[in-house]
Amino acid sequence: MIKRLLILGGGSDIAAAFVAHLAADGLQHVVLAGRSGGSRDQAASTLSAAYVQLEVETADFDGADSASHSSVLRQINDANGPFDCVVVAFGQLGAEFSIDADPAAMAELANVNFGGAVSSCLASLNILRGEPQARLIVFSSIAAVRPRIGNIVYGSAKSGLDAFARELAAPAKQVGVEVVVVRPGFVHSRMTEGLESAPFATTPDEVAADIVAGLAKGRSIIHSPGVLAPIGLVLKNLPGTVWRQVSKR
Repeated sequence: MIKRLLILGGGSDIAAAFVAHLAADGLQHVVLAGRSGGSRDQAASTLSAAYVQLEVETADFDGADSASHSSVLRQINDANGPFDCVVVAFGQLGAEFSIDADPAAMAELANVNFGGAVSSCLASLNILRGEPQARLIVFSSIAAVRPRIGNIVYGSAKSGLDAFARELAAPAKQVGVEVVVVRPGFVHSRMTEGLESAPFATTPDEVAADIVAGLAKGRSIIHSPGVLAPIGLVLKNLPGTVWRQVSKR
């Protein structure tokens, strides 16, 4: 049971729904870390009002600023820890890719989704090691399994993060931390607002419920919805020409 939780990407709709599910099951303290104002502070206010027994705090954190992650997480841990779970929930979808996309903007998108997430994972391990039943939960995406051309930068970055987190599990276990990878499909949220829906689309609440269920079953990779696990395996092995046709919207 998770008692003390740190969310990196505190404005995430999925993360907020996850907190809500845990609050009904004994969560005592959560810190929403993210950029000041906006969705982070709105989530904190909503959770505080809905769960009066839950201690909700915020902290400043920039997922794109890898150089700050170790020191910022140490400061958060010193002020509000210890934590038995950290969720790396931040990410940016970016605009639909085109061959004329700005190279610098694409590099920034890749950095926040991969580089920033990698440094966040490692900094999180440093504050989790030694804590009983510690978990590091990493939000990946079904796009990591087979990126499509329209989201090639986002999908490729998530693919790298997914592989990193899965391989990180073994050394993390040696210091007492369980690593869990979450692969949601298309989620109706602020991130996808205005985009055409995709097959097997889901909601933040449904993803959160799947995460809770997956944790209870001891899963190291959690798909949401669950049907994406076998579908992802099929898509991964499609010939390139076939994949490019079926992945068009």
